[in-house]
Amino acid sequence: MKIKLLKGDITKLVVDGIVNAANTSLLGGGGVDGAIHRAGGKLILEDCVAIRNRQGGCKVGEAVITTAGNLSAKKVIHTVGPRWNNNQSNEPQKLESCYLNVLKLAEENQLSSLAIPNISTGIYRFPKGKAAQIAIKTIQAHKGNSLQEVIFVCYDEENYQLYQNILDA
Repeated sequence: MKIKLLKGDITKLVVDGIVNAANTSLLGGGGVDGAIHRAGGKLILEDCVAIRNRQGGCKVGEAVITTAGNLSAKKVIHTVGPRWNNNQSNEPQKLESCYLNVLKLAEENQLSSLAIPNISTGIYRFPKGKAAQIAIKTIQAHKGNSLQEVIFVCYDEENYQLYQNILDA
């Protein structure tokens, strides 16, 4: 599996799947979550509402999959990262669980390419360096069948440099 790094807008990529750093309500929010919902349109929200009605949202560390609506992707995998609580609530394990569940859904849905944003490093305040290490380690350890390419998509220069340094090491 190839791992790539880009700085830019995840909603513009042509990939099989885009990962959304969602909240437990699945109804959209700020940051990448809001951007994906705005760019993808109402079909994503409709799928999210159906999931909420069926199972009450998405818990921290878990993931669900929806249509990609107006995006160029085929699917959006929504995962809810942990809020940083000074490592008092198993946040690193919960973040790793996000990536593991995303990979599981990508394989189950036979996605060959996946774009992943920086999960939990915005409003949830997970330390960016720790989050990058967890993301890269978990993706590099993945042994799947369908997934051929993972693209880490950083919106800001700070995250981009952190990922670049870890990938270069």
